[in-house]
Amino acid sequence: MLTRFEMFSSVISGINRYIQKIERDEMVKYGYKGAYAQYLVALCKCDEGMTMSKLCEVCDKDKAAVSRMVTELVQKDLVVKKTQDNKTYKGRLFLTDKGREAAGFVMNKARKAVFEVGGELSDKEREILYKSLESISKNLKRVSNEGIE
Repeated sequence: MLTRFEMFSSVISGINRYIQKIERDEMVKYGYKGAYAQYLVALCKCDEGMTMSKLCEVCDKDKAAVSRMVTELVQKDLVVKKTQDNKTYKGRLFLTDKGREAAGFVMNKARKAVFEVGGELSDKEREILYKSLESISKNLKRVSNEGIE
């Protein structure tokens, strides 16, 4: 018999694995890596641009991973980095027109996927689920930072 922790971690790992597979499968149709999806969506939601450190925070990735991904996104003409006075460390990232189109594709696919997989849930059940997951995530982050007594 599985313990509560084993069941929880197994379900969450499975959800994450399936989300990544869907991202890969859908983004390849567009000619991009699945890993681009999270970054495109994050940048799409920020019209005033986003710093690298803010993108790290929003995507919950370390600086090296974000830096590598941004380099690829710039090379693919999906993102542009605008700086003032050649201070590259202070630059802000913006989606290009091509990047906005790709982000729109990702968000449209995500909406369809969420509707398809959660279609049998009522709005109230979905609200409770998301609030619960948000609370669990916040508490896991706290425990991972502070440790377990």
